[in-house]
Amino acid sequence: MDTIKANGLEFGYLAQGPADGPLALCLHGFPDSAHTWRHLLPALAAAGYRAVAPFMRGYAPTSVPADGAYQTGALGADANALHEALGGGPDAVLIGHDWGAAATYAAIAQAPERWRRAVTLALPPVPALLAGFLTYEQLKRSFYIFVFQTPLAEMALNRSFVEGLWRDWSPGYDAAEDVEHVMECLATPDNIAAAIGYYRAMLDPSRHLPAYAAAQEAAERRGERPIRYLHGTGDGCLGADITGGAAGVLPHLPPGSQVDFVEGAGHFLHLERPDEVNALILDWLSR
Repeated sequence: MDTIKANGLEFGYLAQGPADGPLALCLHGFPDSAHTWRHLLPALAAAGYRAVAPFMRGYAPTSVPADGAYQTGALGADANALHEALGGGPDAVLIGHDWGAAATYAAIAQAPERWRRAVTLALPPVPALLAGFLTYEQLKRSFYIFVFQTPLAEMALNRSFVEGLWRDWSPGYDAAEDVEHVMECLATPDNIAAAIGYYRAMLDPSRHLPAYAAAQEAAERRGERPIRYLHGTGDGCLGADITGGAAGVLPHLPPGSQVDFVEGAGHFLHLERPDEVNALILDWLSR
């Protein structure tokens, strides 16, 4: 593992591939870690990319932001700052899962000149969620978001809770290795508060910092670079039904984008079906 400074933080990251290859930045979500890309990094490296998977802000060993900024504008700014720090060019690509997908949408909207193409997994753009999010079934799936708004959140986010989320979100997948990595990332109370902070900033705009006002405004626009969106039909976190299918997601993606559903895969589809998902990603990036 290496470290690099970007956007005022020290990021830990995993990397594979030639140092002079085009940058492929891979962003993880919750409750997860950079190790989630352990199947994709070597595939990207074999295709000639310099594949880099940072630990997201607040997830150890990446530092916890002193200003407590976890809004999507800040996440996108992190990705663009990492592009700069890692020497990325206009041929760089961006891949994000869950909160990493939110960061991806933000980054390509903020600085489209930095990115050639992108892939997002398991979290469509917010407008694609709105129609179905308040259904009874989805509200049951999203209980954790509301728990995280309460003073009980820091006590609730323990190993048992993380294990339960993985079990519910990707039924049948053995997440033991992933849970170990997650708990390493949530090693201190500050790290736990950081992971929860993403969800508090999501529902409480008063937590959005003025320093990121322009970045946040850009993050809420539709970007310019084409995105391939992937979603598992068995996702226990965000039901595939609430997106309205490809027809419901595609209008909220940039021109030239594509939507694919991976039959039977859950929320962590890139870990459950690595060969299939890697092939979809590499096919998209090669176009």
